[in-house]
Amino acid sequence: MREPTAAGTGPPIEEVRVSAYTIPTETDVEQDGTLTWDDTTIVVVEVEAGGQTGLGYTYEHEACGTLVDEKLAGVVEGQSAMEIRARWFDMYRSVRNIGRPGIASRAISAVDMALWDLKARLLDVSLVTLLDPAHDAVPVYGSGGFTNYSIDQLTEQLTRWVDEGLPRVKMKVGRHMHEDVSRVEAAREAIGDDVELFVDANGAYTRKQALLYSNEFAQYDVCWHEEPVSSDDLEGLQFLRDRGPAGMDITAGEYGDHLQYFRDMLNPGAVDCLQADVGRCGGFTAFLDVIALCREHTIDISTHTAPQLSVHAATAATHLRHCEWFFTHNRIEDMIFDGCLEPDDDGLVWPDRSRPGNGLELKRTEAERYAA
Repeated sequence: MREPTAAGTGPPIEEVRVSAYTIPTETDVEQDGTLTWDDTTIVVVEVEAGGQTGLGYTYEHEACGTLVDEKLAGVVEGQSAMEIRARWFDMYRSVRNIGRPGIASRAISAVDMALWDLKARLLDVSLVTLLDPAHDAVPVYGSGGFTNYSIDQLTEQLTRWVDEGLPRVKMKVGRHMHEDVSRVEAAREAIGDDVELFVDANGAYTRKQALLYSNEFAQYDVCWHEEPVSSDDLEGLQFLRDRGPAGMDITAGEYGDHLQYFRDMLNPGAVDCLQADVGRCGGFTAFLDVIALCREHTIDISTHTAPQLSVHAATAATHLRHCEWFFTHNRIEDMIFDGCLEPDDDGLVWPDRSRPGNGLELKRTEAERYAA
């Protein structure tokens, strides 16, 4: 640990600790249109200062933890815990020769969110209060419906969310294209007519396939088509936004890890709603910049995955659409953290302002069973 040298206000950051936990999927595998996985790794960062500990995390390979430990920890230790944006720029500059996008951005995200949590705990306020909320509660949608699920598994998961009060649900498509329409039809029949139905192709379709299937899905009132083509294909996204069915939003942005990525997506009008992932984009500091960009373009934003952290950030978004209540990450977060939030009967999540910081505490004994 570096000796404190901070000239700024507030207590110096004393220590940064990092852990990685790899947790098997509930079923043998989980699958979407372009990827199959049998476990998920969460990299947890804890930052200490002034007798308090802040917690943040990202979903990434355990090598991300190595980067935090060997590169970022030494950058922030000894510096002021109250000057988060300064610490963000310190980390940003430190990875110049490593490469800012990708795993470095995930590492910065985890540390940044731990610093925000730490500052809130030092001030004895909730993270929501520190982030300056525009909303008291956040609407969420149930997300899962993996392509390897049988029809029965798919409909059981979606209807369970509906029964719990979620008014919108999302399923995966694009793996077995000849089955997509019948699976969407089964989903609509199961959830009824009053629930919003979303699909996510994870970039599996070509432009013309995406247009064809969008029109097919429209007869079942699908109102959200996420990544119908690759997020790298901005012209394709714009093509589908312009020519797709009325009432079906085209969305993308979950892989954004620097502000120019989001600016490039918004400037040509590639999406109806922008997605951003706090564990990928650069943490809460960067997410606040993305919020400002959406406000400038009068485009809604929806958070992607990492639900227990995303709901706090989402309260600060003036043009908020909703927050993804992702099955895999919810399961992991419930397993290894105390203080997890749950949606109410109207599909809203209310961050607890009576608890300092993000309200989460690591369940060390349970987590250590999955140490990477």
